[in-house]
Amino acid sequence: MTTTTSTSPVLEASGVTMRFGGLTAVRSVDLTVNAGEIVGLIGPNGAGKTTFFNCLTGLYVPTEGTVSYKGTVLPPKPHLVTQAGIARTFQNIRLFSNMTVMENVLVGRHTRTKEGLWSALLRGPGFKKAEAASEARAMELLAFIGLENKAHHLAKNLPYGEQRKLEIARALASDPGLILLDEPTAGMNPQETRAAEELIFAIRDLGVAVLVIEHDMRFIFNLCDRVACLVQGEKLIEGTAAEVQGDERVIAAYLGTPFEGDPGAAEVAEVEAAEAHAAEAAEAEAEPEAEAEAEAEAEAEAEAEAEAEAEAEPEAEAAAEPEADPTDTEADTDAPAATEPAEDSTTRTEPEGEAK
Repeated sequence: MTTTTSTSPVLEASGVTMRFGGLTAVRSVDLTVNAGEIVGLIGPNGAGKTTFFNCLTGLYVPTEGTVSYKGTVLPPKPHLVTQAGIARTFQNIRLFSNMTVMENVLVGRHTRTKEGLWSALLRGPGFKKAEAASEARAMELLAFIGLENKAHHLAKNLPYGEQRKLEIARALASDPGLILLDEPTAGMNPQETRAAEELIFAIRDLGVAVLVIEHDMRFIFNLCDRVACLVQGEKLIEGTAAEVQGDERVIAAYLGTPFEGDPGAAEVAEVEAAEAHAAEAAEAEAEPEAEAEAEAEAEAEAEAEAEAEAEAEPEAEAAAEPEADPTDTEADTDAPAATEPAEDSTTRTEPEGEAK
């Protein structure tokens, strides 16, 4: 990668802070972009990157701090920021879908058109000349991004990657000295990502400085001269791609480890190893206790089974004895009648007449 950077600053953000009620989304961020330089802005989701972009371009009025372009403090108004020389794209595509590719680029050209409303209504010679110049510039930009053959196609009919390119062409139509790109490769395949990288190099070669937000680390480290990392609204580090890529705090932030106290990756590894060792020791101590509890439970179950068997034996024996025969009981009841003493015949006297 060849660079044509200059020490002349194009953008200077000093102490930029943005609060929303009690929430501080960006805290005292300083950042400089020099002429002909590509600077990357990285950080986890929710780090405040897009909020910082909105402060730079006048969409948000910073709670504190200033934004300067080529030494002049910018008013927090988007159209004045654009007129000064800063253009941007957005994270989500914001094209005029029912307008042609050419018309979308011409929309971005209006800040450089000096003709007024009456000139446009009357369509005088000055307006026609300005319109022809704008169309010629739009075609140059479409050729620059490779869409000159689709100038009269509706923007909504373009493939996703070409819609991203069209947004960049529309931003370039205002002839900026600095362009801010918010995740320009989001949703792109590897071939489209490589084409976007080459396009950004070409923009830099035109003399336009670039500040880019991106989550594709390979893309950002291959592309940028310097990289700044935001974490929880604060600038954690700024340096070359190699410096940022190897910084332990950046690695920890992307892995979800808090960076308070500047923990290094080695310190994190030591803590994790100590926690793992403590867990293993606790498991080793718990094993004998678990075995003793299991033995006690087994003995208790055996005793309970023995007691249950002992209680069940008498009932089983009683159930095994044969039942008495009903006929035997009847014989028993008749027996006393058979053993009654016989009536004494000597005491009985019959009448004599009967005897005769």
